[in-house]
Amino acid sequence: MPADATPSGLYTDEPGSTRCAWCQATPTYRHYHDTEWGFPVADERRLFEKICLEGFQAGLSWLTILNKREAFRSAFANFDAEQVARFDAVDVQRLLGDAGIVRHAGKIASTINNAQRVLDLRHEFGSLGAYVWRLEPDAAGRPEHITLEAVRALPHSPASAALSKDLKKRGWTFVGPTTMYAFMQAMGLVNDHLEGCASRELALAARAAFMPPA
Repeated sequence: MPADATPSGLYTDEPGSTRCAWCQATPTYRHYHDTEWGFPVADERRLFEKICLEGFQAGLSWLTILNKREAFRSAFANFDAEQVARFDAVDVQRLLGDAGIVRHAGKIASTINNAQRVLDLRHEFGSLGAYVWRLEPDAAGRPEHITLEAVRALPHSPASAALSKDLKKRGWTFVGPTTMYAFMQAMGLVNDHLEGCASRELALAARAAFMPPA
């Protein structure tokens, strides 16, 4: 969950819609909050993209990465794992020269490596989605009330630690427990829209209708 300075963690806009306060900064941020964050995702490209972008975010704000997302998509073949897995030294130099993205050699190398690891997971589980959704946290282990205090107490979780540990064992990089918790929040494996946020019930309904990939 991005940083938020308001006491309740919520804000109400002029038309009267209440949201998690972290999305106030720009209309792009609000749209991301209202339509993507916390809604369940099975699509492998989107899951892979989010893992990669969470890695690029390290030390930066998510808004910075979100504003660069289209440039990242263009630079990394729309996060098609098969294409990214074939990137070579020429591609690395191209990416290091691309001012539209975060030009960090280690994170670029990590993205290429992790694309190769996606292909490994396909052989074992069928898809990245099938692998990830095996580790959806049980509702009984979640906070009873999703308040700002409850979410701030969860920079990571047992489920995100387990996901991080297993990915690292499989050769993935830039996938620490906190990064993986942010990934789980964004991709709907957990719903951390605060109670009172208009998007919370919408995300809950989307999860109820969602069939995790087998």
